[in-house]
Amino acid sequence: MMQLTIGQMAKLNNVTEQTLRLYDKMGLLVPVSRDDENGYRFYDIKQSAQLDMIQYMKSLGMQLKDIKEQLDNLYIPNIKNILRQKQRQIEEETEKLKYQKRAVERTIESLERYESAPKDGTILLEYIGSRTMYYIDSQVNIYDYDIDTYEKILREFKESLIAVHLPQIYFCNAGTILRQENLIQSRFISTEVFVFVDHDVLADELTSKIPANNYLCIYCDSFQKEKEYAKRLLEQIEAKGYQINGDYLCEVITELPIISHDERGMYLRLQIPIKFC
Repeated sequence: MMQLTIGQMAKLNNVTEQTLRLYDKMGLLVPVSRDDENGYRFYDIKQSAQLDMIQYMKSLGMQLKDIKEQLDNLYIPNIKNILRQKQRQIEEETEKLKYQKRAVERTIESLERYESAPKDGTILLEYIGSRTMYYIDSQVNIYDYDIDTYEKILREFKESLIAVHLPQIYFCNAGTILRQENLIQSRFISTEVFVFVDHDVLADELTSKIPANNYLCIYCDSFQKEKEYAKRLLEQIEAKGYQINGDYLCEVITELPIISHDERGMYLRLQIPIKFC
């Protein structure tokens, strides 16, 4: 038998001496002999096979106490159960990381849109592709109240997102809808709050599809200006002879990491779908 010191065993197997001492203490990998006088540990090179198994089971995510139990009893169904639990945990963590990655991507996209957006008050005719929307009806007309009530509505909306398991990343771009029938009559009645979502994050029955269209848009840097700017769009539509072709949307392009006058910093794109007469 080729006996190895703890240092030699550690170096041979690319582990630390501290790791081998821990495994010894737990009874996971006990030295074949020990010097009575100085307590030095000695290992058999063949124990490397058991060390390989311990490291392999660790790489699968198993805890040391579970590894010891399985090596002591060698009961395959238990090993499978532990690994299935670990598999579910990894899947959950992977899903969480996927949404964290998407959150970072969306934030970068929002900030880049803000950097390249026209200045406040600019009116543009834009073609916007199809989008997927999730929304709720708060039953409260946003235009009848101030920013405080809007914030309360957003609290309700946030609870709704949680209830349908929609990731938090979408909440930061919440906007409002003014339906076409009210818009045509210049009635500012808007009770619905929405977010645009990726097409595959929710079941179809929970979302609404917004078709591609030409939109008359105006950019706005304050919640307080929104109604005034929306009226400018209506005036422009009348002056150009356009026809309203859908619902008015107040889209939050980005939420800025600043608080101005005790309200959230938002840059908005107000938009009305139109068709040419």
